Amino acid sequence: MSAENTKKIVFVVLGVCFVCSLLVSIFTVTLRDKQEQNKKIDMLQNILIAGDLYHKGIDIQKTFEKKIKPIIVDLTNSKILPDEQYTEKVNIENFNIKEWAEDPEISITIPKEKDIAKIRKIPKYMVVYQVISDNGKVDRYIFPIYGKGLWSTLYGFIALSKDLRTIQGFTFYEHGETPGLGGEVDNPRWKAIWKGKQAYDENWNVKITVIKGKVDPSNPNAKYQVDGLSGATLTTRGVDNLVKFWLGENGYGRFIKQLKEGEVS
Repeated sequence: MSAENTKKIVFVVLGVCFVCSLLVSIFTVTLRDKQEQNKKIDMLQNILIAGDLYHKGIDIQKTFEKKIKPIIVDLTNSKILPDEQYTEKVNIENFNIKEWAEDPEISITIPKEKDIAKIRKIPKYMVVYQVISDNGKVDRYIFPIYGKGLWSTLYGFIALSKDLRTIQGFTFYEHGETPGLGGEVDNPRWKAIWKGKQAYDENWNVKITVIKGKVDPSNPNAKYQVDGLSGATLTTRGVDNLVKFWLGENGYGRFIKQLKEGEVS
């Protein structure tokens, strides 16, 4: 093969590579907004699922806007952050658990002995979602939660009824647990058994527990217990720990207590 032919082949290959790279870049930029929008809709859908507001065919965006009122809770004092104290960084539109937890300006380091969820840090501020009833009153609260499973950090939501004790819904929207085992946290049947369970006992101690095996309905503590995931002991333990963490005093516990006592406007 002559040197001239070799050069032509090289130029053709380089040209094809350039065109392909250009097309990939164009498609990436073009689809980025669509991907971000899909990600946002998926998040809103999971909030509605946790709040027992989702069914197939609804307009997710409109239902969210009609039924959900987000607020920012300052976990350092368990108060609702007034709108006038929002900043360019700390506001509802910019809420991102991962980014806020890693930002030294707006995160809290958890003492090792209290870090049962194994997450090291939490945001100082968390967006909590109020479900508004038709009469304009708060009907339930949806709380973002996260913690370590076996292979991954699980991110999800838990909803409490207006009595602040009864679990209204439970879901995860992101995790990397083993399909068919720990991945059963996605199973609608398993998530459904959380509804109606009691998160706290009469003295407002965190009582909800994900047990190993099946719940015995005749057990007096059955109302506080959730079936474990078969063959996924460590994921089950992780879910149990993260729920206890977020409902406890190092998570939303103090805020929930103040809600119960009518100290939060």
